[in-house]
Amino acid sequence: MDLTPDPLLVQLRKALRTGLAGVPVRSEVHGAPVADGPTGPTRAVLDELGAADFERPAAAGGLDLGLTAGVLVSEELGRAAAGNSYRADAFAADAGGPAGSVPAGLEAMPAGTAVTATPRADGWELTGTATVEDPGSGPLLVATRTDGGPVLVAVALDAPGVHVETGCWPPAVRFEATPVTAADVVGELDDSPAGPLARARLRQAAYLLGIADGAHQIAVRHAGVRRQFDTRLRDLPAVAFPLARAMVALRATRAAVYRGAWLIDSGHEEVGTASVVALATAAETARDVVRSCMQSAGVRAMTPELGLHRFFRLAAAESPRYGEPAALWRLAGAARLELARRAFAKDAPELSVSATAGSR
Repeated sequence: MDLTPDPLLVQLRKALRTGLAGVPVRSEVHGAPVADGPTGPTRAVLDELGAADFERPAAAGGLDLGLTAGVLVSEELGRAAAGNSYRADAFAADAGGPAGSVPAGLEAMPAGTAVTATPRADGWELTGTATVEDPGSGPLLVATRTDGGPVLVAVALDAPGVHVETGCWPPAVRFEATPVTAADVVGELDDSPAGPLARARLRQAAYLLGIADGAHQIAVRHAGVRRQFDTRLRDLPAVAFPLARAMVALRATRAAVYRGAWLIDSGHEEVGTASVVALATAAETARDVVRSCMQSAGVRAMTPELGLHRFFRLAAAESPRYGEPAALWRLAGAARLELARRAFAKDAPELSVSATAGSR
């Protein structure tokens, strides 16, 4: 992995920060901190930069910048504490779903525990509740489990039994015996190391990384100007040490996220569970770092003065969106154990022969 910054990505990051700086923020301490989803206010910024073409292959008219560009976009959206109007379209493009579709049910790992599919004569009936980003923007891509395994099913918002709950944040969608057929199945939702789900996990990991980094920057600036006991807050060990530990966690998380994107872009054979580990790490980092930043800023963190409360509420809602960290770590652990078993089984005959020769 080349750690030298790509000049093109550096310019892209600058352009994103400039554009996102002009997006109006919700400073209220109650309600949703962002206008989320594909139709949110960040859509105009991304459209102006042509973000939809960043990851698209050159053969399809895109710029073929790879997943690394999508990870960068997601990180900057999180750093600005803005709604993520990028991930839904990117995931739909990877999964081959309808244009404008919105994922639902990806917070349940393994897939199918939030929305169940009961077999019927001509397909299945969906039952359960799942979070959704922007329920008014298009069809839903619902993660569920059939006899063939985890799949993505396209469901129209006006389908029978579909109820959207917008009184909560994030919004939720409830299915009550919603009929779907085999024709509605978009594709399998497998755990392939470089598949649509793995790519979506890395984009979400970058978004969480950005949320944590944005909160940390505000806390550091505040600690540098706020005085207590006739000294700056950042000069007090009780404030400085947690912020320093947060910086270490942010750098480690950034390395995990961008290494995962590089492994997928380069087609490296060691990609393995990189996306799962990166997402689990980023989710825990977002929770821990934002909490430390809130504590360092005191009561001002819970007022519109600093805006840290927006990052806090975003971290709480976004960290489990693609699975709880504990569930992700179990997936990564199971994959590592399986890899170790295979390696042992492969070497077992040689070990057996060596042991027999040694006994003679």
